[in-house]
Amino acid sequence: MKKIAAVLVLACFAGSVLAQQTLKPEDMIKIRKSGYSFMSWNMGKIKANLDGTFNKDQVIAAANVVAATANSGMGALFAPGTEHDVGDQKTRVKPEFFQPQNQDKLKEVAGNYIREANELAKVAATGDVAAIKAQFGKTGGSCKGCHDVFRKD
Repeated sequence: MKKIAAVLVLACFAGSVLAQQTLKPEDMIKIRKSGYSFMSWNMGKIKANLDGTFNKDQVIAAANVVAATANSGMGALFAPGTEHDVGDQKTRVKPEFFQPQNQDKLKEVAGNYIREANELAKVAATGDVAAIKAQFGKTGGSCKGCHDVFRKD
């Protein structure tokens, strides 16, 4: 499982480098929306396991995906030209996300998310349902922290 997570992280890193070099703004928006949708789906899988029949392997796999997404360098997909809808790609990012005076807040919320997602993967590996549930809440809260400041409803 650790090998899979490492491969995902490396692939995402390579993708972020590629994104900086060759992607059009509309492609960046499309890819980042896909990444967040995939992460959200995996958070939903964790929640379903916590609310229903618990399957440790499914929770570990989903938590590893969440952590890999958090560490993937998706920030490269928030390049100039992606602050507004482009072509058929809609974005819910507020223009404030890109303003220099907000970069400290952006680093704070991104750092919180990465830290909590990494901790979720670590806690998931223990199989301790109560600990996973608590960390799942913290991870979700770190997502909301960014949404509250930088995402349009």
